[in-house]
Amino acid sequence: MLRRPGLWDRLAGFWAEHLAEFAIAQHEAGAGAIQVFDSWCGVLDPDSYRAHVLPYSRRLLGRLAERGIPTVHYGAAHPAFAEAGGDAIGVDWRLPLDEAWERIGTERAIQGNLDPARILAGEEAARAGTRDVLRRAGGRPGHIFNLGHGLHPDSDPRVIAAVVDEVHRWSPPG
Repeated sequence: MLRRPGLWDRLAGFWAEHLAEFAIAQHEAGAGAIQVFDSWCGVLDPDSYRAHVLPYSRRLLGRLAERGIPTVHYGAAHPAFAEAGGDAIGVDWRLPLDEAWERIGTERAIQGNLDPARILAGEEAARAGTRDVLRRAGGRPGHIFNLGHGLHPDSDPRVIAAVVDEVHRWSPPG
């Protein structure tokens, strides 16, 4: 990316176009929305992200927006991340949900996520983490509760069920 920017441009441009075509095909086959994962964007400094990733993410998400396909753009709450697009912005557990929402703006939905380590720590830790995510959402419309970056193979299904139960029973304080 830094040593051979011309090659990076060809590669990233290729993937932006082909992933857009694949996502369009998935939507035409029945997918109600497409989630684009940009999980590693947080390792880049803001200038590198803007120069080397943002244009391609914007191209991919723009193609889907032109077709009216709902999208969730998932990644770190990088300062420029939301500029790429997405109907909803998904963030991982490393930035508190309320802070992430301040960064992206409240005009879009946010997918705010529970740290998957909470599932491994047991039911009480998982329920407490779930309540914290929901409390930070503040009952605002447009929050999508999710588990950040998937389940570990050793996750206990009973703990997962407890998280689902906690989300279903949640009512904000006050």
